Amino acid sequence: MSDQDLTLDPDPPERDPNTSDMFGEPAPAPPPPAPEAGESAAYTVIARKYRPRTFEDLFGQEAMVRTLRNAFASGRIAHAFMLTGVRGVGKTTTARLLARALNYESDSVHGPTLDLATEGRHCRAIVEGRHMDVLELDAASRTGVGDMRELLDGVRYAPVEARYKVYIIDEVHMLSTGAFNALLKTLEEPPPHAKFIFATTEIRKVPVTILSRTQRFDLRRVEPEVIVKNLEMICEREGARVEAEGLMLIARAAEGSVRDAQSMLDQAIVQAESGQTVAAASIRDMLGLADRAQTITLFEQVMKGQAGPAIETFRGLYGYGADPAQVVMDLLEHAHSASVAKAVGPQALVMPKEQAARLTAIGAALSAGTLSRVWQMLLRAHDEVRRAPDPAAAVDMALVRLAYAADLPGPEEALKRLQAGDAPSPAPSGGGSAGGGASAAGGGASAVARQMPSASPAPSSEPQLRRFEDVLALIDQKRDISLRLDVERFVRPIAFRPGVIEFEPAPGAPNTLIQRLAGRLREWTGQPWMIVAQGGGGAESLWEQQKREEKEARGRIEQDPFVRAVMEAFPGAEILSVRALPQPEAQAPGEDEIESEEDE
Repeated sequence: MSDQDLTLDPDPPERDPNTSDMFGEPAPAPPPPAPEAGESAAYTVIARKYRPRTFEDLFGQEAMVRTLRNAFASGRIAHAFMLTGVRGVGKTTTARLLARALNYESDSVHGPTLDLATEGRHCRAIVEGRHMDVLELDAASRTGVGDMRELLDGVRYAPVEARYKVYIIDEVHMLSTGAFNALLKTLEEPPPHAKFIFATTEIRKVPVTILSRTQRFDLRRVEPEVIVKNLEMICEREGARVEAEGLMLIARAAEGSVRDAQSMLDQAIVQAESGQTVAAASIRDMLGLADRAQTITLFEQVMKGQAGPAIETFRGLYGYGADPAQVVMDLLEHAHSASVAKAVGPQALVMPKEQAARLTAIGAALSAGTLSRVWQMLLRAHDEVRRAPDPAAAVDMALVRLAYAADLPGPEEALKRLQAGDAPSPAPSGGGSAGGGASAAGGGASAVARQMPSASPAPSSEPQLRRFEDVLALIDQKRDISLRLDVERFVRPIAFRPGVIEFEPAPGAPNTLIQRLAGRLREWTGQPWMIVAQGGGGAESLWEQQKREEKEARGRIEQDPFVRAVMEAFPGAEILSVRALPQPEAQAPGEDEIESEEDE
């Protein structure tokens, strides 16, 4: 072999990757290019990225965490748990955390614990869903009895690696009746190494025989303030800037669901360019919400009876994309907030101070009865808007109806006015010839009515109550049967003077007796009454007095010689009731003689 044969080519020609090598095998494919700097892998949404990893991270579920912590500390761990609640409050997350807590094991901890700050031997495999002893399944896809029988066949076998074999069944209400029946026996007497964790949003669809074999936890809706704190933490870690009002809009739209709030935040962050603050107006447009300040203005206009400006305000909101049904929902919320502020105070409203002050002013200007009627009318309007072929037109009609009824008196006030002879003035008519004619006719009728001599005022018909018996007589006259029965049975009078009643309540007296009695007496007499309940010193109630008199009368009858002779003559006979026969009317003297003379 010559030297020329041993010489190697310093620059061999490139080989086609699709050609075969010397062994006839295809050449291996080139490795994928490495990602460049700043280029990330598949994006993980915020709701998954910030899923709670410990029980301390669960927002708004402190009561459940406290109960579980005490149970684990005392060793009283149930064999089955039922987690229920609305969407996005942490049911599946809690189930996975429970699976980790049951099988937690580290160098220093060798038993179940809720302290999951330090990752244990099995934690990562359970979180990633690849642990052999933790089976998580969706009941919506395995609803039949055959699926449940296949699942339960492995319950009797001991766990492979962990301490317990944990079965997590999500949406358990989707199981069929046969599947639930197949689960009953195992759930009642499971092997000591098996634990069941169920999660459902429809707890009423779960049979009571299943519920009675589990330890139930109701996960509550998370308050908007707690959701806002969670969103602020996420924005800080993500380097995003969102206005505080925008975060409150998201928290309110989430309706207590943390997952919904995080998903909406994920969408809101991209509403502005990188480094810029996301405005509340952008989030409002994203969610299809109306401006809250504008809806409060709309509520104020309706309560003032300004139908025209109210319709113009609504059409402006509708033009900007506000949903008509959502506008009515905002009005419902404003009516509720005004009522709460009237009853409790502005500190009970969770909103900016300016908006709370406006709604507090509305509540102070309106009566509780008016606010209640507005609430009922808005509920009816919301139902009409959802069913109407033109929702915007339905809102227009609802605003007209509300504005017209805003200054109308309530039924009780209208009745008092009619009783006092204060007839309501006729409503003004619109313009035009027809309207003018109607107005003139109405004016003429009013003039005639003013010229007619009015009847002399009737004497005051207010009842004069000087004794407690007068109160009973008034209640009987007004035919308030329920109140009369309660007063006769539970009121032991102590002292009485006009405007004040002191009594000792008998055992079992209803809690609303004082309010009902005071309200009725004020309505009937036209003056306030003070009803005072004392701890003792009262006389007999009318019902107790009647019972005592009946008992005494029965005792006297039983001691009567004739009655005793009858009872002895008929062994086993008993007195069932005692009735007083009406006394015959006494005839006037000389009446018999007159009748006999007429007969002759």
